[in-house]
Amino acid sequence: MNTLPSDNKREKAVLVGLCSQPETPRALVEEYLAELAFLADTAGADVIESYIQEKKIRDPAYCIGKGKVDELIPFVKEHEVDLVIFDDDLTPGQARNLERALECKVIDRTGLILQIFAIRAQSAQARMQVELAQLEYMLPRLSGAWTHLSKQKGGIGSKGPGETQIETDRRLVRNRISLLKKKLREVSLQHNTQTRGRQTVPRVALVGYTNAGKSTLMNILCPEAEAFAENRLFATLDTKTRRLELSINKLVLLSDTVGFIRKLPHHLVESFKSTLDEVLQADFLLHVIDISHPGFEDQMQVVRETLKELGVDHENFIEVFNKIDALEDQELLKSIRAKYPDAVFISAARGVNIPVLKEIIGKYVARDYKERKILTHVSNYKLIGYLYENTEVIEKRYLDEDVELTFRVHKNRIKHIDALVGASEPLQYDTTDS
Repeated sequence: MNTLPSDNKREKAVLVGLCSQPETPRALVEEYLAELAFLADTAGADVIESYIQEKKIRDPAYCIGKGKVDELIPFVKEHEVDLVIFDDDLTPGQARNLERALECKVIDRTGLILQIFAIRAQSAQARMQVELAQLEYMLPRLSGAWTHLSKQKGGIGSKGPGETQIETDRRLVRNRISLLKKKLREVSLQHNTQTRGRQTVPRVALVGYTNAGKSTLMNILCPEAEAFAENRLFATLDTKTRRLELSINKLVLLSDTVGFIRKLPHHLVESFKSTLDEVLQADFLLHVIDISHPGFEDQMQVVRETLKELGVDHENFIEVFNKIDALEDQELLKSIRAKYPDAVFISAARGVNIPVLKEIIGKYVARDYKERKILTHVSNYKLIGYLYENTEVIEKRYLDEDVELTFRVHKNRIKHIDALVGASEPLQYDTTDS
């Protein structure tokens, strides 16, 4: 598979997009190419030119028309272009034909995103997930990779080593895919075992389009998180989870997740499902949106569709419009506030309205808190200690040798308290909801 270099050497790239009126208007293709240029920059390439082909039906041999290919050839040679990147997926045959004609590397948007993920992956799990996605992407593209080894003459011995090598390579790739899937299942089981104790604490996941500012928000809400944040796409691949204290004995576990993007490769969505378990298991989601981006509503739709593909159907969904300091048009900000009255408007970089966001998170969490009353002997230190450490004790009254405690507790802890109550045989256990 062709890849971009991850070292300091930067390649010169040309972008190509397809426009099909009226389904895909030119303005939308230009927006896609602007994002593709950002992706190329993230991967280590400098975009020197962009081409848009207006074509109703894709050419089966080149994707774009032969005339556009002939237009590209002299430009690629004159400017010593290293790489041509297509915004649309190429078939293996189209990629090979284009490379032969242009005499340079040719990749599509999927290949570029896979390369960025390969560069960004830090943990062993993320590296395995990226490798799995790359191999599944590579498998149908192995055909022809060894044609230089094949014998051209017919007759005896005409079945050259090239064909054998392709089959061998495919078998090795399939075996590696099976091994990676097995390892990722094991990692997922280990992760579930390690996080079983977290189930009593409410969980919140940050989701959003890539570069919306999720990691910056994570760092300001949980300063000890030290999440990597920069103005690059897919700065975060590995899920980080940290404690967010809201008030005395009232906390949530906040998780930062990988960002989404248009045309996110299906292989990546499948591979990263185990990483996105935090989203599936979260009690509610914070959808972080870059309000300064002109196409933020399209990005919101991409996030919703990707979550749907992952099987996430959440009613508890807080929309957080970030980067309000970067939006110069205050009238536009007013109209967006009117359109999304339940949303929170913040600047994570400058700390604007962060206390308001924490207060709203607290209100969402409070929905799942119940008020309870227990009467037990003053010597029942185990139960009393647990309540003071894990609940919000509202009132304490002494009645002879007993103590009556009124407290608020998250619904996820009630079963554990039931077990302690049963073991200690209290005189009274009131389960009336507040």
